[in-house]
Amino acid sequence: MEPLDYHAEERSKASFDVEEMKIVWAGSRHAFEISDRAARLVASDPVFRKDNRTMLSRKELFKDTLRKTAHAVKRTIELNLSEEETHTLWFYVDQPAYANLHWGMFIPAIEGQGTEEQKQKWLPMAHNMQIIGCYAQTELGHGSNVQGLETTATFDPQTDELVIHSPTLTSSKWWPGGLGKVSTHAVVYARLRTDGQDYGVHGFIVQLRSLDDHSPLPGITVGDIGMKFGSGAYNSMDNGLLRFDHVRIPRNQMLMRLSQVTREGKYVQSDVPRQLVYGTMVYVRQIIVSEASCALSRAVCIATRYSAVRRQFGSENGGPETQVINYKTQQSRLFPLLASAYAFRFVGEWMKWLYTDVSKRLQANDFSTLPEVHACAAGLKSITTSATADAIEECRKLCGGHGYLSCSGLPELFAVYIPNCTYEGDNIVMLLQVARFLMKTISRLVSGKMPVGTAAYLGRVEHLMQCHCEVQRAEDWLKHCIILEAFEARSARMSVACAESLSRFSTPEEGFGEISADLVEAAVAHCQLIIVSKFIEKLQQDIPGKGVKTQLENLCNVYALSLLHKHLGDFVSTGCITPKQGALANEQLRSLYSQVRPNAIALVDAFNHTDHYLGSVIGCYDGNVYQKLYEEAWKSPLNDTVVPDGYDEYIRPLLKQHFRTARL
Repeated sequence: MEPLDYHAEERSKASFDVEEMKIVWAGSRHAFEISDRAARLVASDPVFRKDNRTMLSRKELFKDTLRKTAHAVKRTIELNLSEEETHTLWFYVDQPAYANLHWGMFIPAIEGQGTEEQKQKWLPMAHNMQIIGCYAQTELGHGSNVQGLETTATFDPQTDELVIHSPTLTSSKWWPGGLGKVSTHAVVYARLRTDGQDYGVHGFIVQLRSLDDHSPLPGITVGDIGMKFGSGAYNSMDNGLLRFDHVRIPRNQMLMRLSQVTREGKYVQSDVPRQLVYGTMVYVRQIIVSEASCALSRAVCIATRYSAVRRQFGSENGGPETQVINYKTQQSRLFPLLASAYAFRFVGEWMKWLYTDVSKRLQANDFSTLPEVHACAAGLKSITTSATADAIEECRKLCGGHGYLSCSGLPELFAVYIPNCTYEGDNIVMLLQVARFLMKTISRLVSGKMPVGTAAYLGRVEHLMQCHCEVQRAEDWLKHCIILEAFEARSARMSVACAESLSRFSTPEEGFGEISADLVEAAVAHCQLIIVSKFIEKLQQDIPGKGVKTQLENLCNVYALSLLHKHLGDFVSTGCITPKQGALANEQLRSLYSQVRPNAIALVDAFNHTDHYLGSVIGCYDGNVYQKLYEEAWKSPLNDTVVPDGYDEYIRPLLKQHFRTARL
C-alpha cells in the first residue's frame, strides 16, 4: 500500500519544474548530487539519529556528539570522500561539535597566519586529527573589541620562550568552541610584549592537554562554561574557559607569517602585507551568509507545509475548514520569508565568488577591492543572520501552539541558530563597520575617487539625490529597473544625510557616537540593496526548466517589495517614493502572494530537505502531521509510567487533604 501524501494535491498545483529548481537552489547539478547523496547517507545511518536530542541530559548529549563526530570521521575515511563531500556530510550531521572549530577556525588560522615551516609542522597533524585545535580569542571581558584583549605573551630572552599569562579574571578565555573538554591545542590570541614594549594582539599555538591522557598541562586551567540557551541545540558544543598561569611555549610557536620576535627579542614585521589576514575573515563570514539560507529554508519549509495541512475556521455547510495558508495574514508573514530564503541563497553564492576573487587579488598584492569586500562580508553577515533568527521565531509563531513543541523542530533550530548574531562579529558592530565604509566612500567622492563593486551606485549620487520614482500603476513595481533605482536612492540619501550630520560635529568620533543609530539604518539600507541587486542579477542568467525563472521572478519581487513595505518610512521620508506609490507597491505585493500560493509547497520541496535534516513532525514531507504528533507525545519520558513519580509524596496528600502527615 502506497503511503499517504497529504501534500499530493498541493504538489500537483506547481507550475514549474521542481527538479530543475532543486538544481538552481543547490547551485549546480554536481552540487545537487553531492548534497542529495550526503543527506540520504546521514538520514539512513542510525548513529546520526537526532529525534531524541532535546531529551538528553547535557552529559548524554555531549557523549552523543563525540560518538557522531568519531563516526563521521570513520565514514569519511571508509567512503574515501572528497573535501567537498566531507564538508557536505558534516553539514547534514547537523550537530554543533568541536570538529567545526577545528576545521573551520584552527586550521584556517594556521594556514593564513603561519609561515611555510609552521604549516609543514602543524597542518599534517591537524588534518589527520592527531591534534585537535580551537580558536581562543574571546575573553570574559572582551569580545568585539579584539584590541582590548588582556592575555599576555611575554618574551623571555633567557630561555628563548614566550610566557602566556592571564593577568586578570576578565582575561580568561571564554566561549571558544571545542575548548571545554576536547581540544588538545589552541591558537591563542594574546598581547605580545618584548623588549619593554606592547606590540598588540598576535596569535600563538599553545598545547593545552596531554596527548597521552588528555589531562591539562601544568599552568593551564580549562573547563566548560555551562549550559546555554535551549534544549539540545548548541549544548552539544563544549564552549570553554581557559586561564594561563605563566605557561611557557617555544618562541617559534608564535604565528610568524606577518611578524616575529627574533632570538634577541626584537620585533620584526615581515614583507607579507598585513591585509592578507582579512582573507580568513571574509572566508568565515561568507560561510555564515551561505548557511543563513539553509537555516531559514528549514524553518520556512516547516511553516509552509504545516500551514497547508492546518485548517481553522471558514467552514461552509459542514465542509472542510480553510487551510491556514490561504489566509492573507498568513501569506503576508510567510511568503516574504520564503522569498528571503532564496534571496539569501543567491547572495551567498555571490559571496563565494567574491571570496575567490579577493583571494586571487590578495595573492597578487592587489588590495583595491578589500575595503568594499570587508564591508560586504561584515554587512551581509549581520543582515542575513539577524533576519534569519527573526524569521525562525516568526515561523514558530506561524505554526501556532504546535510550533512551540520541541518535536516541531523550530525551538531547537532557533536556539542553535541565534549565536550567529553574535559570534564572528556582533551584528550591530558589523553594521557600524559598514557605515564607516560608506562615510569614507562619500567623503572621497569630492576628490573624484569613484567607488567600486557594490558601492558603485554612490558614484551616481547626484542623480540618485534628485531622481523621482516613475511608478504610476501597481504593475510598474514589477520592473526591476524601478525597484533597483528606488533601493539605490534610499541607500544613497540615507548615507548622504548621515555624512551631512557628521560634518556638524567637532570630531568624527563624537558624531559617530551621537548618530550611530542612524548610521546603522543607513548600513541596513546599503546591505538590503546588495541582496536585491544580486537576486536581480541571478535572474539575468540562463535559468533552465519550465516555469522556474517565472517563480524566481515572483520571489524576487516579493522579497524587494516586502522590504519596501517594511521600511516604507525610509523610502517616503527620503523622497524616493510617494505615499501613493508605497500603497501601489503593497497592492502589487498582494497580487504576488496569490501567484506564489499554488506553488508554495513545491517551492519548499525544491530545498530538497530530508525529514531527518528537518527534524520536524509538523514539517514532514508526507504531511501526516496529526498522526505523527500523537505518536511523538507517547515518547515523552513522563509517559514511561502511568502514575507519575512523586504521586505518593506530593499529589496524594493534596487529594486526600493529609497535609499534616505529608512530607512537603
